[in-house]
Amino acid sequence: MQKFDTAIEAVHTLRPDVPVYCFRPEVLAQDARSFLEAFPGETAYAVKTNGEPMVLETLAKAGVKLFDVASPGEFAAVRAVAPDAGMLYMHPIKAQSDIRLALETYGIRVMSLDHEDEVAKILRVVRALDMDPGTITLFVRLQTKGHAAYELSKKFGAAPAHAVELLQRCHRIGFRTGLCFHVGSQIEDPETYERALASADWVRNRADVPLAGLDVGGGFPAEYGYDPKRRKPDMPGFPEIMARLRADLDEWGFADVPLVAEPGRVIVARAFSLIVRVLLRKGRRLYINDGIWASLSDSWTGKITLPARFIPDPARKRRNGDPGNIAAFKVCGATCDSVDILSRPFWLPETVDTGDWIEIGHIGAYSLSLRTRFNGFYPDTFVHVTTPFGAGDAAEGYASLETMAD
Repeated sequence: MQKFDTAIEAVHTLRPDVPVYCFRPEVLAQDARSFLEAFPGETAYAVKTNGEPMVLETLAKAGVKLFDVASPGEFAAVRAVAPDAGMLYMHPIKAQSDIRLALETYGIRVMSLDHEDEVAKILRVVRALDMDPGTITLFVRLQTKGHAAYELSKKFGAAPAHAVELLQRCHRIGFRTGLCFHVGSQIEDPETYERALASADWVRNRADVPLAGLDVGGGFPAEYGYDPKRRKPDMPGFPEIMARLRADLDEWGFADVPLVAEPGRVIVARAFSLIVRVLLRKGRRLYINDGIWASLSDSWTGKITLPARFIPDPARKRRNGDPGNIAAFKVCGATCDSVDILSRPFWLPETVDTGDWIEIGHIGAYSLSLRTRFNGFYPDTFVHVTTPFGAGDAAEGYASLETMAD
């Protein structure tokens, strides 16, 4: 992997016509260590957020010893780069063959569930393997609803009364039991965890079984951008969220229970940016060589505002307009699909034109894991960049896409 100080240096050297991911392992390690130090329990990185081997290896070297996995593909990815790491199989609904693979081949001893049929599947495999249920911890997934960019309560989770029954059932069989919840992705309200903890406390008191642990899931917000033409949203930052969570854990009596978190975005978002090229300017439309079916699904949903910078092509000597005037451009992706249009405009100098580049920042979460091969477009070029996004470059060298307005 080629190494550059900045994305601008990479652009000037490579003059790429394909999208280029800028990987910042130093930033990834720093953000991972920050979370490990702040959370009062064990940290299980959510592999679904970004399961690239370079990411998993960097995290393991930075001190992450646990990984939240959901499939055989993720089991194998973790084992390949971190053979000594532990894995938590926290997908509530699993194929019975995958349960056996997890227990027999990968030595996984922690799983989650939200239905009695899942208990039965796990128990069948445990008996077939002649295993002691007491060596396995089953976390009952509690249905919670949080205030987050992406709501995750529609598909998984047991209602509180049902969760009580599941905890008692698992305990009677001989499994170790725990509670888990997931308040959503990119939470927007610091009280979200308190509401979930209140529900978990209700379940714990009525189930009256020993709890081997509490898994508070993910949702910890990453830093993104905002529309420079609007007031900056009043969003809680990671330090505020973590301070509030620690206080809530004390208040609801969970401080002495073994804790687990499953962070994703907050650890990996800043570790990647993406260099795209403007293939064509058509009025106030820009056609770029990436889009919603590749790296920019977050921009399609309109839930996340991605920061970015303009990198002009130095070979273009003449430009129209005033580089000091920032204008809104509708951005169209590379595929033939007519829905491949980003939901929010890019705010760029009115001089932007065909052949220029844009570096889109903080795309480490889900951009790579959700990309597809639709229309034959599949970005897969990486460079190592040492300078964090938004640092080390002169302001006149770029403008705001949807942020960097400061």
